[in-house]
Amino acid sequence: MCLHGRPTPESSVYVKQYTQTTGLRCQSTVQCLPWPAVSWHPAPDCALTGILRPRLILVMRSVLGALTFLLITLIVPSRSQSPIESAPVLPLAIDDNFEFRKFKIFRNALATPASTPIPTRDLMIDFERRRRLWGAIDGTDIHAKIGQYFTFFWRAKRPANLVLRLEYRQANLKNYVQARDLYYPNAKGNYVSEIAILGDDYEIDGPITSWRVVLIEDKKIVALLQSRIWQ
Repeated sequence: MCLHGRPTPESSVYVKQYTQTTGLRCQSTVQCLPWPAVSWHPAPDCALTGILRPRLILVMRSVLGALTFLLITLIVPSRSQSPIESAPVLPLAIDDNFEFRKFKIFRNALATPASTPIPTRDLMIDFERRRRLWGAIDGTDIHAKIGQYFTFFWRAKRPANLVLRLEYRQANLKNYVQARDLYYPNAKGNYVSEIAILGDDYEIDGPITSWRVVLIEDKKIVALLQSRIWQ
């Protein structure tokens, strides 16, 4: 990088002589100033041009992409949680500092004429199906992404160590209740949590018939949301 300043009113001959006597070397012949007036902006000839600039931009984008992927991997919970061994009955202690704002359920199944979901012209639904199957290469990958996705939007107004638990029943298991947990230490603010029942868990045990989601603090239920037919 050259020490470069603003254009001088002097002629280029004077600047050339100054460069020779002081040892200051710039390719430009009209913008070199004495040391007190020199700024740290690079000269046009010293700027990133040609091949160097695109390469540097590509490297920076690659680094930012890797950091973003690492951050998402550390923050976003896994979608393939295994059911917990037991979900004991917990007392209710509803707290206004914790609340579920809304929820979303998406059933991702292969669109065939003989079963649901049927092919649709709704672009949003079609896009959601394609998004859920993104990255699947063969039948095994597609099978691992087939199932039901539960997305919950909730809020914590004060810091707390929370557990989000989804309790659910599946068609082939009748009244048997299973549960899956997500852990949020020192949680405060708005959160989006996703739990999915996919692959063999969905194919063998069947679709979800009823469900309940709770926020647990110190083994007490502080927030609750459930389907209409939950008992």
